[in-house]
Amino acid sequence: MAAGWLRHLAGGRGEVLSGGSNPGEQVNPTAVVAMAEVGIDIANEFPKPWTEETLGAADVVITMGCGDACPLIPGKRYLDWELTDPAGKGLDDVRPIREEIEQRADDDTSSSARDLTSLFGQTMDPRSAVTLG
Repeated sequence: MAAGWLRHLAGGRGEVLSGGSNPGEQVNPTAVVAMAEVGIDIANEFPKPWTEETLGAADVVITMGCGDACPLIPGKRYLDWELTDPAGKGLDDVRPIREEIEQRADDDTSSSARDLTSLFGQTMDPRSAVTLG
């Protein structure tokens, strides 16, 4: 969901890469439905692990509770978004998680959004990337 929001909000001004420390077998089907409700299609996404190449390409790494499993690359900006895991939850429970992710990605009063605004701003190098954990 986070990669979907970031792609949507970036409007093509940056590349969003998504990966995880322990990716599942498939994208959570309930998350797919929740995102479709707001017009963001993540149905063709698939879980993938973080790689050295992916992390090396990122300007900002957003982690979501991977703790010690999160790889650390010197010189990267890291943001940690503590979010409820939508796994196994119904649509009514996933919607607030979706909204929290949107707020974190879009709220210009948060430090995370200021970092993302600088990343996706007019002067951003189009090869820059955000990696989600």
